[in-house]
Amino acid sequence: MQANDVKVINAIRTLAADAIQKANSGHPGTPLGAAPMAYTLWAKRMKHNPADPAWRNRDRFVLSAGHASMLLYSLLHLFGYGLTMEDLKNFRQLDSKTPGHPEYGHTVGVEITTGPLGQGVSNAVGMAMAEKHLAAKFNRPGFPVVDHYTYALMGDGCVMEGISGEASALAATLSLGKLILFYDSNDITIEGHVGLALREDTAKRYEAYGWHVQKVADGEDIDAIAAAIDNAKADPRPSLIVVTTKIGAHCPAKEGKNSAHGEPLGEENVRELKKNLGLDPDKQFYVEPEAYEECAKVAAAGAEAEREWDELVKAYAAQYPELYAEMEQWYAGYAPDLENDEAYWQFADKKDATRNTSGIVLGRLAERIPNLIGGSADLAPSNKTYIKGRGDFSAETPEGSNLHFGIREQAMAGVVNGMQAHGGLQTYAATFLVFSDYMKHGIRLSALMKLPVLYVLTHDSIGVGEDGPTHQPIEHLAALRSMPNVYLWRPADGRETAAAYAQALKLHGPSCFALSRQNLPQYEGSGKAAMKGGYVLSDSKKAVPDVILMASGSEVEQVMEAQKLLAQEGIDARVVSMPCFAMFDAQSEEYKESVLPKAVRARLAVEAATSFGWHKYVGLDGDVLTIDHFGASAPAGELFKRFGFDAQHVAQKAKALVR
Repeated sequence: MQANDVKVINAIRTLAADAIQKANSGHPGTPLGAAPMAYTLWAKRMKHNPADPAWRNRDRFVLSAGHASMLLYSLLHLFGYGLTMEDLKNFRQLDSKTPGHPEYGHTVGVEITTGPLGQGVSNAVGMAMAEKHLAAKFNRPGFPVVDHYTYALMGDGCVMEGISGEASALAATLSLGKLILFYDSNDITIEGHVGLALREDTAKRYEAYGWHVQKVADGEDIDAIAAAIDNAKADPRPSLIVVTTKIGAHCPAKEGKNSAHGEPLGEENVRELKKNLGLDPDKQFYVEPEAYEECAKVAAAGAEAEREWDELVKAYAAQYPELYAEMEQWYAGYAPDLENDEAYWQFADKKDATRNTSGIVLGRLAERIPNLIGGSADLAPSNKTYIKGRGDFSAETPEGSNLHFGIREQAMAGVVNGMQAHGGLQTYAATFLVFSDYMKHGIRLSALMKLPVLYVLTHDSIGVGEDGPTHQPIEHLAALRSMPNVYLWRPADGRETAAAYAQALKLHGPSCFALSRQNLPQYEGSGKAAMKGGYVLSDSKKAVPDVILMASGSEVEQVMEAQKLLAQEGIDARVVSMPCFAMFDAQSEEYKESVLPKAVRARLAVEAATSFGWHKYVGLDGDVLTIDHFGASAPAGELFKRFGFDAQHVAQKAKALVR
């Protein structure tokens, strides 16, 4: 190890220790133990250009152990990504660029938001899948215009989370040879020695998955770490490098102890750490000039690598101009003018399930958005998410765009987040709505990062029928609606489904499409207005209706029929379809008043799910017809009748509101 290597590694460690101590909050253990590993990667093997953090052909680095954020922030500062010393001093403070866990879109150089353990592993798998798909699509002999690695760093906690196992098994199945995963094996978790909860041989587990596995016995040996990276690159399989480290390394009072994990070292222990490293204990946030100089050399080499890639792309553009133009469009993204595309809005005038019309819409989108890619958790025939003519993404056919996740909902959400954040692709993922619980954290991170991932969630209510309450979502609509930046769409027919997708593609955040299993009517008057999230589907005869009936999805059918029944009794009702609360809430006050006038206090909301969330629309004088208990196993029609979701019952409840 050269003297300057030592100086950079020491700087990583002491910057992390000082920042955490100043904040009186954070996780110093992993930055101290993993600093040599991270330095070796960033300085000696990873392809990156700090002057252009968005360089498309850069290697990606995912800190799955996101609590070790000061490790990443120290690297970003030292290598010249624009994080200043003042930023490090403001670690975990309000409005700083250095939040407690790394946040995508907030701090330059952070590839993905991490912190919930194991998510980063699935994100890295997604990034490697994106690279493999894009390379298969655009690379030509002599022109590897898409050619980069994805690296991730995980700890014992990530190993134990099930999502990492799901994603890792998938990575081996897909032969993601450009994925290299470091396991910071320090045998410590918050509660103590890892053996309290984990006694497996993780290396053998990954070998069983089909990974290339290596072990580095000494986490301080940067030559051995570099050699392991080279060996990993030479193997066609995804690679796991198990690096044995010591949590809290070089801090005499904390090394190897669980107390080093999630609390500041203490001022005196920080001083002892610096003494142990041969540094001045009185200097805080200090970096030796030679450390900056060494990192500047790496930055210069990265800039040269990008310059060489630019030259390669210029030659590629000259030889393959049409392919080059398509590649640029993929990365820029597609924004088809769907509102003026009449063919997009056409559906047969017959009853059909919205899962079917969603499948039709996805097929139409695939014709207009060539970089659309996605799939289902082994439910594509039920979710209607398989796009004909686009092929299957597999180890042998990475050019295909139909993804097969297997029964791995947790990993699926993390994978599509990684693919979306990678760039160049528009992703979607599908399962039954009731299984969105498995995906919830991934969806939440999509929302936090404002990634426009499309989540197709079919079998959306007690309409699932005979499968019974285990498969009938009750609380799921409310749960998804409650998340910031999430747009939950529950369309009532084909044109509303088309509207949901058309608007979703314009939004900064994920959209979830709750779709019916049972067939629903096509309504005259539905369509583009649904893009506003709520609209008048069938208006009253009077300027001011006697009652407003509102519903989403399949229950629009019942309120439309109830409107007719009420008219026979001289009660004038307006029907409002509410496919997306979040979108409706974002409209102007004038528009919302035009749909739900405050003067009309007689309001009834109908939805075959929990009532939670509807009360803000019906008000104190209104009522709801919902289901605040679990369903039952029976044909869908019988369940709707048993639980009161029929036109007669809707009309009866509406009459009770009219005074």
